[in-house]
Amino acid sequence: MERNICVFQDFLTQAHRERIDAAARAAKMHVRYFATGQFEEAKEHLQHCEVLYAHSPQLLRAAPPTLRWYCTSSAGVDLYCRNDGIFANPDCLLSNSNTYGVTIAEHVVMVALMLLRRMPDYLDSIQNHIWAPPLPVRSIRGCEVTILGTGDIGCHVAQRMRSMGAAKIIGLSRSGKSREAVYDALYPIGDLDAVLCETELLVMALPDTAQTRGMLDRRRIALLPRQALVINVGRGTAIEQEALADALNEGRLSGAALDVAVPEPLPADNPLWTAKNLILTPHISGNMTLGYTCDANVEMFCTDLANYAAGRPLVHLVDRTRGY
Repeated sequence: MERNICVFQDFLTQAHRERIDAAARAAKMHVRYFATGQFEEAKEHLQHCEVLYAHSPQLLRAAPPTLRWYCTSSAGVDLYCRNDGIFANPDCLLSNSNTYGVTIAEHVVMVALMLLRRMPDYLDSIQNHIWAPPLPVRSIRGCEVTILGTGDIGCHVAQRMRSMGAAKIIGLSRSGKSREAVYDALYPIGDLDAVLCETELLVMALPDTAQTRGMLDRRRIALLPRQALVINVGRGTAIEQEALADALNEGRLSGAALDVAVPEPLPADNPLWTAKNLILTPHISGNMTLGYTCDANVEMFCTDLANYAAGRPLVHLVDRTRGY
């Protein structure tokens, strides 16, 4: 009986397909490829598949109970961890693709430097045709950095902050641990209040879970020093957005950069658009816009395909009850 894989992706190059083909042959499985314009064809083929490699909740909902493994090409899995019957097979394995650390960490460095070196002020001057004098700036060198979320993204951010001379890098996670020794200190999330008081740069790289929603609320924003900067590249649900906008507009926070928001797209009348010293980007720090990310994503799937075929545990298996 033929064992089938359905791949529903737009970013694949010929080299990517050849890599997946080789992995499928080694696993003694057959693979077919579909793009987003071929949803109905993919849905029909999926009825005869045990593996799906995609990022499509809609297609997953159409999968039969015989689907045994769903590998999403995204890092975030909140869409797939809701108890709403998205999996016809409750025992279907879910794995994600934590390949976005490089591109998101570079985005964090970019917006951190823009805020520290007063780019929003200079851009305002340029738009008004004003040749502004030099403004006082700050540096990552000597900066006290706090990273909320010590996974792939958090570790990549910490590495870059370290190389640029940050004075201290603190990591916080649910367990108070990290897979890599890139932090000066590690704490559980429960210690966040004490850490915020000494934070100059707060980087948030959290998944969307019941525990992370609203984590940076109005009370905690007030704990940050006036010179602090907030960067969120995780999920918009982690921040109380109205409180953040108020703190920026009232000068109780030096600046912020948000690549994620609630909702997305952000409505035109949302107060975040006009908040002072806020850099907004439309959830573009990750995605499949960097070639390295695409290559690593395919390699991650192929590695776990070999594990799946051999009956070994998946390296990137997600616990759907925890949300990561």
